Amino acid sequence: MIKILVIDDDPTVRAVLKRNLQNQGYEITVASNGEEGIIQARMIRPALIICDWIMSPLDGLEVCRQVKADPELETTFFILLTAKGAAPGEEEDRVRGLDAGADEFVSKPIEMSELKARVRAGLRLYQLNQDLQSQKQALENLNQNLQTQKQILETQLTEAADYVKSLLPAPLTGKVTTEALFIPSAQLGGDCFDYYWLDEDHLVIYLLDVSGHGVGSALLSMSVLNILRSQSLPNTDFAQPNEVLKALNNVFQMQNHSSKYFTIWYGVYHRIKHQLVYANAGHPPAILLSEKSPENIQVQRLNSLDLPIGFLPDINFSIAVVEVDVNSTLYLFSDGAYEINQANLNMLGLDAFIELLTKCNQFHNCKLQQILVQVTNLSNQPTLEDDLSLLKVNFN
Repeated sequence: MIKILVIDDDPTVRAVLKRNLQNQGYEITVASNGEEGIIQARMIRPALIICDWIMSPLDGLEVCRQVKADPELETTFFILLTAKGAAPGEEEDRVRGLDAGADEFVSKPIEMSELKARVRAGLRLYQLNQDLQSQKQALENLNQNLQTQKQILETQLTEAADYVKSLLPAPLTGKVTTEALFIPSAQLGGDCFDYYWLDEDHLVIYLLDVSGHGVGSALLSMSVLNILRSQSLPNTDFAQPNEVLKALNNVFQMQNHSSKYFTIWYGVYHRIKHQLVYANAGHPPAILLSEKSPENIQVQRLNSLDLPIGFLPDINFSIAVVEVDVNSTLYLFSDGAYEINQANLNMLGLDAFIELLTKCNQFHNCKLQQILVQVTNLSNQPTLEDDLSLLKVNFN
């Protein structure tokens, strides 16, 4: 039941108002002075207060000020009963009442039908205010929940990203050494790479790039890594790149994996023969740099030979063989390394990136971090728009 508080020092007015408003279905509480009225207001928190202006020791203006200053009562609709403001020339008294926080005025002697109408209008405004406050609180709660969920999701993504990075291989040392960069554009990306010795003479090297970004791409990327690392593709010789790509294509058709596909460069280095056998399924070319002299570096692009993995079933993949000279360097990378929008709005492009790698290779202590700095300095964006993976293999 809607609560209304009547504050008036005239017992007749209190009785008349209480009887008439109770007949309208409201729960009525009365107070005979301002102090009692403030106490009652704080106890029952009424939706509406009807208060006489002329009272002592607290008049209606002071009661209104104290009620409106209370955070628990500030939305209570406040009607001042007064003869003030009814006649011309008394507008400044009405302004004083509005400044004190009054929402409405009813003049004495009271016209009961007018008072009832103003009470109904005031209660509608009070209910509207309550609804707005409820919606505001609901939005605040929703926002808080969203923030909490966001924090939980970010924590989970960070943990997942750390897990993905933990799966990437440690650098190789010895006659073949490696260095790698892995920078996802989001917390989780679709790039992945690996290298490991199949036996003492054969080294597997590959880098793949799943379409899209985020969790789905990362999960597919990790699935491929685990299959290749565990060598669990049936009837597959992992020293033969074409067999590996054919088996992957049979397993990872895009219609069975949320329309995702991936490109991959997969090579096997034969340590005794100094040969690199490779297959390339739609991936950017690997770059093999052979240093004839500091001023003469031979650049070979080990280009794409076939479609990406997942496009079409039952594809036979081609292989190629290259000789690897002593002190050659192989670079594998995803397209995020060179599809960089520069400050001049032109894309860096593959040719310029290969030139950057070639120049860096003239300095024997050049690190991949230096290449990254040059690439990011050329970008007109504070963060990379695509995943960037860069793998460097030195054949000493």
